[in-house]
Formats: sequence, structure tokens, C-alpha cells
Amino acid sequence: MVMMPDGTADRLYTGSPTGSTLEPGPLIKADWPYPPAAGADRDEQQAHSIETNEIMKSFSTFVVNNVRWLTGAFLLTLVSSFGQTFFIALSNGGIREAFGLSHGEFGGLYMLATLLSAATLPFLGRPLDRYSTVTMTIATMVMLACATIAMGFAGSLPMLLLALYLLRLFGQGMMTQTALTATGRWFAANRGRAISVVTLGFHVGSALLPFLFVLVAGLVGWRGSWFVCTAFILAVALPLASALVWKERNPQSEAQPGPQRAMKHWTRAEVLRDPTFYAICLGVLAPAFVGTTIFFHQVYLTELRGWPLQLFASGFAVLSVTTMACALLSGWLIDRFSAVQLLPLFLLPLALACFAAAYLTAPFTIFVFMALLGISYGFSSTLEGAMWPEIYGTAHLGAIRSVVVAVMVLASAMGPGITGYLIDAGVDYSLQLALMGVYSLAAALLMWRVSRRLTRGLSRGWSLSGS
Repeated sequence: MVMMPDGTADRLYTGSPTGSTLEPGPLIKADWPYPPAAGADRDEQQAHSIETNEIMKSFSTFVVNNVRWLTGAFLLTLVSSFGQTFFIALSNGGIREAFGLSHGEFGGLYMLATLLSAATLPFLGRPLDRYSTVTMTIATMVMLACATIAMGFAGSLPMLLLALYLLRLFGQGMMTQTALTATGRWFAANRGRAISVVTLGFHVGSALLPFLFVLVAGLVGWRGSWFVCTAFILAVALPLASALVWKERNPQSEAQPGPQRAMKHWTRAEVLRDPTFYAICLGVLAPAFVGTTIFFHQVYLTELRGWPLQLFASGFAVLSVTTMACALLSGWLIDRFSAVQLLPLFLLPLALACFAAAYLTAPFTIFVFMALLGISYGFSSTLEGAMWPEIYGTAHLGAIRSVVVAVMVLASAMGPGITGYLIDAGVDYSLQLALMGVYSLAAALLMWRVSRRLTRGLSRGWSLSGS
């Protein structure tokens, strides 16, 4: 059984003769608000309008009733931007100039720092299952503040490596994991909606922070900008986020989805023995690999195409708007269908984005690429947050997510390093982008097969990944 957003239960979707995971089936309620067909009478159109208004009202009520927890987790995802590649890459030119590094050398150093953070993350996942959200929030933000200080003071390669390691570990890694693990536990019937709101922090960060960082760097330099980040974390983000997440939310306060979608609460050891977990990871890592690679080498791409860097930077606004819209849409769809059934969708626009970046050279390509990437990011960010508790339960979610985040961090480490060395070796960058598109298509096919298998298992009452 699956609980719908209004609290009613419906049977799981059991598949269709065509094999489409999104064809209307028993999962969809009888009053599913499809747009009325052409020629529908006025009563049908009015009923559809009322249904749409009720959906919007329901979403608004949900946000208002849970604004404390949603805002707290949103702030965590926003602050995670300080450890994300798009933000660190803003100092790319200054770092390479200060330390005399080539594209490949800095990419290799960045890859090493990210690999080390990925290796550390699984050991930091278990505390999320043992300690309160506010405890983990305070600890993570303090360490992230230390990382920004280290970045500003870095005067040698070992110090730079340490700063990058801490930024990746506590920014991209633990800040993200704390936010999504807490949200996955706090919400059940409306988990998709909650994740879609919380992940908006990523996209607001990518829209606003690059502009602000460049503005501040123009006044105080790239090192001084990192000290400004420290001040923001300690003076604003830390006290505000701590106050918001001080009280844990009890998911029993919302309508429960009857029996949990996950038939059992898997331990991390059980998950690591499940072949389906590794198959899903092959798809999940694609957006991290592609996005990190392109944004890390954005200066090289713009020079190669003859695009103004300012024009490329303006494309982040398109990326953010598209991502936010698709994140909210996917959250609603997850609560209507399930994360498992939507699994194959997020890789198709990613493949198109890669092909656009590889073969189109006109300046408008920037906005086409950013829009397609935003669609993929919007769906993947919400799916990634809602999928794991749906499949494996919530009892050991912190430990499980630590492995997932480590895989994604690993992917984000491999991209800049590998492509940086290939660039130095003279390998055509367009060819590299096209190969990323081919991989995304292959991964989408794999996700379609995984989605069908898991959906059939659910319809027969199996544990999601077992028989």
C-alpha cells in the first residue's frame, strides 16, 4: 500500500503491457488531476481547476505547518555550497596562479582531496544514526568554518590539500548528508514534497553565491572572500540552523502511509550485499560526475568556445530556476507515484546536455545546456533524497547515505582529475563530453530495468530489493 498526499491509500502500480513505469495504473487515484480533454464540458474543466487549486493549497499548508524543519534543512543545503565544486572553482584561477599549477595538476590535487573525503565519509555516517540533528549540525558547521579559514590561509600545497579535503568532507559531504538524512526521517507520507523544498537550498546557493563571491573577491581578493564565508557560517548560519533543528520532528504527526514502502529496515551491511544498490549507484553518480567536470573546467570550456566567462556565469541563473522548478515538480510526482517509478527519468536530459555542450558552439548553447542540466539536477536531487528511505527504510539511513554520498563524492573527484589530465594530453574536450552523454544514456536504460524490477517486487509484496 502507498499513502497518497491527502492521506488515502492506494495499491501499488503493477506495470503495464508496454513496460512504461509511468503509465496510469492502480497507483494513481481515480481523481488524478489530468488536464481535461479537448471538448470537455464546463463542469469537467471547473472540476479540474478546483483539483489543481486544492493541490496548491495542500502544498502551501504543508510548507507553513512544517516551516521550521524545512527552513532548517534548507539552510544546511544552502551552506553546503561552500564545499561544492561550482563554488570552489571560482577560486580556480587564483589558486593556479598562486601555486603555479596547470589545469591537470590542480585537477589532480582536487581529485585527491575529494577521494580522501569520500574514503572518510562512511565513518561519519553512523553518528547521524546516534546523535541528534542539532548536534551533527553544530559539529559540521564548525568544521566547515575551519575549512574556509584553512582555504584563506593556504600557503603551501599540503595546506591547500587539507583545506580542499575539509571543504569537500564537511561541505559537499556531511552538510548534505545531515540535511537529507534528517528530512528523510522527519517525513513519511510527504517525503517527496519535503525533499523537494529542502534541496532548493542547493539551487539557491548555485544561483546567488557565485555572483556574491566574485563581487567580494573583486574587493578583498579570493583569499579574503573565504574569510567572509567563515564569518557568514559562524555568525549567521550556525546559530540560525541550530535554533531551527533543535527540536526533532515526529513523523507520526503526519498521515502515515500504512505499511512502509520499504518492507524492512536494511542495515548498511545488508545494503552493501545487495546488487541493486550498485546498479542504482551507477546512475546516481552520473550528474555528479558530469556537472562537477564541466563546472570545474568552465574557464577552459569558455576559452575553447570563445564564450565570455560572464555569459557562462549568467547561465547559472537558468540552471537554478530550472532546477528549482523541476525539484518541486518531482517532489509532487514522487508522492503521487514513487521515487522508484521515476528513477529512469533524470538521466535523459543529462545526456542531451552533454551532447549540446559537445556539438553546439553558439553562445546560446550555454542556456540550452544549463536548462537541460537543471532538469536533470532537479529530478535527481529530489529522487536521491527520497529514494533511499523508500527502498531501504530509515533505521540505518545515516549509515546507508554515507556510502551513497561517498560514491557521489568519488564521482565528483574522478571527473575533474581525469578530464584535466586528458586536456593536458591533448584529448579533444568535445569527445570527452560526448562520451559522458553516451554513458548517461546507457545508465538511463539500466535505471529503467531496475525500476521495473523493483516495481514488480513491490506489487508482489517483496522487500524492495529482495524476492
